[in-house]
Amino acid sequence: MSGGHGWTLQHLAILLHVLLLAYWLGADLGVFYTSRFVTRPDLSPEARGVAVKVMDFVDMSPRICLVLFLPSGVTLMAASDYGRDIFSGWPLLVVWLAGLCWLALVIADHRRRPDRLGTLVHRTDLLVRLGLVVGLLGVAGYTAIAARPFGVTTNPIWLAGKVAAYAVCIACGLAIRMRLAPFGPAWAALLRDGSSPDVERRIRASVRGTLPFVYVIWTLVVVAAVLGVVKPGSTAS
Repeated sequence: MSGGHGWTLQHLAILLHVLLLAYWLGADLGVFYTSRFVTRPDLSPEARGVAVKVMDFVDMSPRICLVLFLPSGVTLMAASDYGRDIFSGWPLLVVWLAGLCWLALVIADHRRRPDRLGTLVHRTDLLVRLGLVVGLLGVAGYTAIAARPFGVTTNPIWLAGKVAAYAVCIACGLAIRMRLAPFGPAWAALLRDGSSPDVERRIRASVRGTLPFVYVIWTLVVVAAVLGVVKPGSTAS
């Protein structure tokens, strides 16, 4: 790529993308490991409560990385021959503004209180994620079947796979939320009434129910990274 400014933008975008990947998977592994202590009935409620707090804090890293992965990926496209004519300039600015608004929504949802405003924030974030899943899968499908998707002539079918993987990661995140829905009442029962076989079963089932979706996310993040590096099928020189 010619020009010092263009080179700098591309390499900064690559660095950001790599850092997001590292913090996403690394923090997810931390949450996964810590969850084992939450489900141990031999530990005191206080010790398990510390594990819950650690999980809650560390889990913000993959949430943030999930959000920033989208504008980061668009920045990569804007800084390369694949999407410079489409995404550079104001479209890239719009994507980043939208991404930062979503990030603010995610942080607000994490800190929300059980009131009307908190419910509105939570539902808005849910609608954003559902809209992105549908929209990104549509973009991925179009990119896969169109001869010149968005005017790109280098056969970017690899990009369709990467976008689809990202959309499925968002969908898996929604599924994890659903699986964790019984955790809150079960945890409250543990703190209120103490441990019991029923409470422990509900806590264990809730946490373990998320694992298939966690494994899918880990796999797809790696798949997306490989597609972005190798770009299989691309005719670009």
